[in-house]
Amino acid sequence: MAGADYIIKRTFFAIATIFVAVTLNFVLFRAVPGNAVTSLRCQFCTKQFKDALSKQLGLNKSKWAQYGIYLDNLAHGDLGSSYSDHNPVLQDLETPLKNTGLMVTLGTLFSVILGILSGVFASWRRGTLTDRFNLITSLAFYSMPTQWLGMLMVFYVAAWFGLPVAGIQTPDLGVLGPVSFWTLWSNRFEHMLLPALTLGLVLYGEYTLIVRSAMLETLGEDYILTARAKGLKNWRIVWTHALRNAMLPIVTLIALSFGSIVGGAILVEDVFSYPGIGFAVIQAIDRRDYPVLQGAFLLLTVSVIVSNFIADLLYFKLDPRVTT
Repeated sequence: MAGADYIIKRTFFAIATIFVAVTLNFVLFRAVPGNAVTSLRCQFCTKQFKDALSKQLGLNKSKWAQYGIYLDNLAHGDLGSSYSDHNPVLQDLETPLKNTGLMVTLGTLFSVILGILSGVFASWRRGTLTDRFNLITSLAFYSMPTQWLGMLMVFYVAAWFGLPVAGIQTPDLGVLGPVSFWTLWSNRFEHMLLPALTLGLVLYGEYTLIVRSAMLETLGEDYILTARAKGLKNWRIVWTHALRNAMLPIVTLIALSFGSIVGGAILVEDVFSYPGIGFAVIQAIDRRDYPVLQGAFLLLTVSVIVSNFIADLLYFKLDPRVTT
């Protein structure tokens, strides 16, 4: 019964947070000076034309009326239409979301795997030169601004390994004829590698530090001493007994860091001209395209809230004591 109450409570908090995010999403973008009409770079746009365009886009209505329309559209699964090309926002964001999803997934896998391995190894070899080197490296990457690390990747890593630094695929790919599925995705993987590696390296340091701290705490527990007294091998103690009980802060960190990944993806995509959701957001900011901005940030915010909700459920699965 306590477990059901916990799940209901976390579900209610998630829904309430989404509603607050929806409201803030509407207010914040209208607090920015200017709108889609005033930002038009049109030399011959008359006042009558701008007034007619404002009426067409609904910008001449009060903020409360616009907010009511916004909520009504969301209730019907409609994020509105872009002010720039008049296409549905979901249609404009579908491809960028897929591109960002693949890149963020690759970067997350890299950071989680490398961070857990290095954190476990550092805790196992605590106090050694290897541990100190691992700490310095992880702190260095953790403190690096994402866009600055991306520029370093462009200047040094890309030239050294011959990797592309812009776009999602080679512009002339398929011009002379159809290409195979493997050729297409290997080309896209090459373009995705540097942005994903940039995101992964920044988060790798954070994962390493948290995993090392959690493992050191776990390795000092009495049941670990009992396992050592029984003569169990070190690798079994570390990977089977210690790591499993140290997973709670790791699961939480992965969910919480999803927001950092998304925020970092916006900057990284700008550095690498990667056509993802971050690049679409930057273009929409230039055009004061409210529906696209609202749709993008709403989807990103909801994804972070859902990630934290899943983390809460995993927390309950890994340690039922969280309900007490």
